[in-house]
Amino acid sequence: MAFGWIDERTELRRRSGLLRTLRPRPARSPLLDLASNDYLGLARHPEITGAAARSARHWGAGATGSRLVTGSTELHAELERELAAFCGFEAALVFSSGYAANLAAVTALAPHGSLLVSDAGNHASLIDGCRLARGTTQVVPHADPEAVRKALGTHDGPALVVSDTVFSVDGDAAPLSALAAVCRERGAGLVVDDAHGLGVLGAGGRGAAHAAGLAGAADVVVTVTLSKSLGSQGGAVLGPARVIGHLVNAARTFIFDTGLAPAAAGAALAALRLLRREPERAARARAVAAELYTGLTAAGLAAAGPDAAVVSVRAPSPELAVRWAADCRTAGLAVGCFRPPSVPDGISRLRLTARADLTEAQIGRAVRTVRATRP
Repeated sequence: MAFGWIDERTELRRRSGLLRTLRPRPARSPLLDLASNDYLGLARHPEITGAAARSARHWGAGATGSRLVTGSTELHAELERELAAFCGFEAALVFSSGYAANLAAVTALAPHGSLLVSDAGNHASLIDGCRLARGTTQVVPHADPEAVRKALGTHDGPALVVSDTVFSVDGDAAPLSALAAVCRERGAGLVVDDAHGLGVLGAGGRGAAHAAGLAGAADVVVTVTLSKSLGSQGGAVLGPARVIGHLVNAARTFIFDTGLAPAAAGAALAALRLLRREPERAARARAVAAELYTGLTAAGLAAAGPDAAVVSVRAPSPELAVRWAADCRTAGLAVGCFRPPSVPDGISRLRLTARADLTEAQIGRAVRTVRATRP
């Protein structure tokens, strides 16, 4: 029978505590949300939602085509200019998602005969980009510049090092300065995904690459998402103008995908402008993460120290992680639940995301709830 094998896979997932289900949320929820990636609390900010509505009315509900046909508007170009300027790069190119941006950057910058060196903790979109690229991929131990150096030493042709800037599982930061130094020793390019750094790290939230002094470098390309700190949807690649020009001509997820919806572009642009006016939001998100970590560890929980706005708490097993997250929800707190294969080390976790708009009372409530529901 066609697809009969699916039933066996489903049963295996169920027995292992790895079966995933969709849970549609209402427009307004009574839960305290520490599960989303709305780091700056902008997804429902009236200035941002108002910009989305105005952009949809003015430009239409959809982009109507790929960026190279009818999907590029003046709004997209404005967003690209301001995003590049804010983060300190020559140029930017907006995509329909951060996933598409990562696929574009990795596949288009790793031609046949190249070597890709990928951190073992990288996001699935970077991993998929390496799989789709025409080069050969070597996966190296997590956050290990010396392992990157050794991998690059095995290859004489074009090479690309690929890494998250802030890893989504434990919220730890990559050693960007050391990675860049290794790349320059070997003449390799560096592509980093700053999905969890933009809006949180760097001066006024300009990102991890900016904080590391790599913004605008000729050998560094940064990808970002517009769906986390900026509270919208979409993604972008930032880098030298010649790299961006190459992506326009070679990146399949740019050439063949419908452009980002105008409402999302307008919302992201409004969020970027608000962040420029209120740079303290970035520091507040980091401070909230630090408070969550302090409270959780003081309660005896095995939490990972956050380098940005992600705080994870280890769970005894996938099954108990699911139950723990469900008990938190019953108690009024929404948290993330990360299980294999989402976690590269196989250890399940609760994942809490700090938000700049959380009050001290909400932070305390979150800590008490996680502590009270621990399995």
